[in-house]
Amino acid sequence: MTSELTRDQAGPTGVSVRLGAVVKEFETETGELIRALDGLSLDVAAGEFIAIVGPSGCGKSTLLNILAGLDRASTGLVEIGGAPARGPHPEAGVVFQSDYLLPWRSVLDNVLLPIEIKGLDRKAHVPAAEQLLADVGLAGFGAKKPSELSGGMRQRAGICRAIIQKPGLLLMDEPFGALDALTREQMIIDLQALWLRLGNTVIFITHGIDEAVFLADRVIVLSPRPGRIDLDLKVDMARPRQWAEAHADPEFQRCIGEVRRCFERRGVLHRAQG
Repeated sequence: MTSELTRDQAGPTGVSVRLGAVVKEFETETGELIRALDGLSLDVAAGEFIAIVGPSGCGKSTLLNILAGLDRASTGLVEIGGAPARGPHPEAGVVFQSDYLLPWRSVLDNVLLPIEIKGLDRKAHVPAAEQLLADVGLAGFGAKKPSELSGGMRQRAGICRAIIQKPGLLLMDEPFGALDALTREQMIIDLQALWLRLGNTVIFITHGIDEAVFLADRVIVLSPRPGRIDLDLKVDMARPRQWAEAHADPEFQRCIGEVRRCFERRGVLHRAQG
């Protein structure tokens, strides 16, 4: 991907997000109430990149589904762009771990699907869709079917589909979790470049501490279930960030260490015994 725009040059175009004392409970088949989120409060500024990490079952995906309008909080405040969120938000785009591309449609047609669903001018958006595909290394693949692409290529197409309308809020649920290490690294670099160009708000769910620190302005660490915020960590590193160089940066190592120590205090990670 090639993009010379920085976030400051592009200017933030995202929307703010506010969560106030959000609680989410599920009822099991036996009638037992399971609390997934417990009093979670978070303010995200327009154009900010937030990464959320936490152990399995801590409510990360539940939180993302609430923000996407796919689920509702049991109690608490959820606002997007200063207004209460009461369903799927027109400013939100979602990328899941699975790409969910429609197998009978071409890659280009998959990218343009949100345009068609909203009744917008498909033809007018074709150049933008083709440019997005080129930006993520898929130039010339628009006529291919998803079955003809690798997993990483399909995930790139899924990201293009999510941002074709330049959403003010991009929600990403472990989008790189199923990729091999090299493909994951390139996708992380590509996502950073896209975000710097668009300037939108991103909430990124991951199990990877390194990718969270590399990508984010702030890393939010959730406790084991029920999910609460254990750490809200600012990452003070200049952009654009380079993968290899970032790992040698003292600020990167400081942030990695703080997140790991948070997990160690909770018993999620254990130090080697010697």
